Amino acid sequence: MAQRRTGSASLVKLLGNWHQDLPRTPVYRQLADGLRLLILDGRLPLDSRLPGERELAAALGVSRTTVATALAQLRDEGYLASRQGSGSVTILPEGGQKVSPLPGRATTLDLSTAALTAGPEIHQAYASALIALPEYLGSTGYDQQGLPELRQVIAKRYAARGLPTSADQIMIVNGALSGFGLILRMLTGPGDRVVIDHPTYPMALTAIKGASCRAVPVSLTEQGWDPEGLAATIAQTSPRLAYLLADFHNPSGRCMDAATRQTIADIAARTRTTIVADETMVDLWYDTPPPPPLAAFDNDERVITLGSAGKTFWGGLRIGWIRASTRTIASLIQTRDSLDLGSPLLEQLAAINLFNEAENFLPQRREMLRQQRDACGEAIRELFPDWKITIVPQGGLSWWIELPKPLATVFAASAESIGIRIGAGPRFGSEGAFERYLRLPFTLEPTQMRAALERLKPLWENLVQAGNEYARKAVV
Repeated sequence: MAQRRTGSASLVKLLGNWHQDLPRTPVYRQLADGLRLLILDGRLPLDSRLPGERELAAALGVSRTTVATALAQLRDEGYLASRQGSGSVTILPEGGQKVSPLPGRATTLDLSTAALTAGPEIHQAYASALIALPEYLGSTGYDQQGLPELRQVIAKRYAARGLPTSADQIMIVNGALSGFGLILRMLTGPGDRVVIDHPTYPMALTAIKGASCRAVPVSLTEQGWDPEGLAATIAQTSPRLAYLLADFHNPSGRCMDAATRQTIADIAARTRTTIVADETMVDLWYDTPPPPPLAAFDNDERVITLGSAGKTFWGGLRIGWIRASTRTIASLIQTRDSLDLGSPLLEQLAAINLFNEAENFLPQRREMLRQQRDACGEAIRELFPDWKITIVPQGGLSWWIELPKPLATVFAASAESIGIRIGAGPRFGSEGAFERYLRLPFTLEPTQMRAALERLKPLWENLVQAGNEYARKAVV
């Protein structure tokens, strides 16, 4: 396989506002921090060849010595390797990243991932699955559509939400992202366009890019989705599909109302555009459940729905599903032939148990998340009064924070140096957008979250102070 090369123009866009006038931080170190962040959060793929020093220096508008020193630092840290004929290639350190973690933690505190740890119900579900497993050992264990019992449980949940569904309309996959990759494989080809919310889930952007497709953004407004903008974009670009997160949108936390769902379903029918609705967060509501699924407003079977057990139950339970017409499911099964032979049987049995017991523990989980949301929001307002909370999410797992200045990349790179990984806004957009935004999950226990924010506070204050000092000197 040919080695991927990252062009200088693409790298400049990915780096965003990596360079700030910080008198105590040399430019080469800012560049090294920016490149390291891109490698760690996956926007710069591993085994990618960087542009040559001279080319990169010209593109960034810095000296070649600055670039050479930054690349040398990353080689020393284990993030770059020099290969004959390939220049500098991205890698990860063999022993993991060496940083100063939070007290009591052995590794970097990851605030870039919005997910929960496992509760006691996970162990119980797997124990029950092991008891049920012998009944299935007489079969091969291969089933590309998934266990009928699990598909039936999921179908009943859709029916309860206002979307009549049969087990034949469900296909079990290895997580929602795997399901999206399968849909892309079936419906798209190299160069095809895929409309997305902007911002959106970063791994969806990676999947679109991995399918050699082009993401076409439609920006969310202050009120939420923009159906008119979506319709205009579809008319102008003729996309193969649109990927939307209607339920507690990641990262903004918004929930699409019923009227907007109907309008978007009508647009899909009128333009014959397939909509992929990602419902990963749908069970994590606090006050009232969201409206019926987007597919419930669709009479033309244009909406394909993605679901996942990862956010509802536990990320380590790699079970997701696709809900679509029986014809689409049959095509997806054929497409899957070249990828895998089905999802793990034990995990499917565990998922059945979790769905059957969900109402015994999900209400407590929702209340816990509500309390953590409120405690985290209070800490943000107290410690970072210049940050703007865009909306108070009524579900989901994170805040979408607007910064007073475009410092997301520099701030995230600084946080990495003290053992805290945060989600810089550009991860959630295309073309270097959202430098004024951060996504902060409230999945940690309040005391831990406040401790993390207190460690981040001096970094933010130093960045703002350095910028203000430079501005005053420039005026003088």
